[in-house]
Amino acid sequence: HFGSRDSLVPVPHQQKARELGYSTSPCIVTTMGANKVVQKSKEAKMKAAMAGGKSRKKKWSKGKVKEKLANMVMFDKATYDKMLKEIPKAKLITPSVVSERLKVNGSVARVAIRHLEEKGLIGHVGEKHHAQMIYTRKVGGAED
Repeated sequence: HFGSRDSLVPVPHQQKARELGYSTSPCIVTTMGANKVVQKSKEAKMKAAMAGGKSRKKKWSKGKVKEKLANMVMFDKATYDKMLKEIPKAKLITPSVVSERLKVNGSVARVAIRHLEEKGLIGHVGEKHHAQMIYTRKVGGAED
């Protein structure tokens, strides 16, 4: 037995406890030194366990929706002229850069790069490889 140390203490915030469906009957709180142990009744434990299942299931997020690009599949006169003027001046020339700048399809960009290389306006960087089309402007191209 604990003697006079036992005391009946009501559950704090009884209003909130009633709203959540907990029993508001007093719990026994033993004060032995600094630690206090609050014991819930079996009904309160059951109600708390049942309330946990009522929460709604988490919905999957749709993720980031990528914006659909409406790129051209052929060069028109204006785009072709822009390609001849702008692309040879760029430091880095890849199909993705050409596609982004001129708003053309990737396959059209690859053909455009080959066309510019044949004309001698751009030069290949490093070893030539069909899958890694990395080009740059011709160094001293204005002198030729």
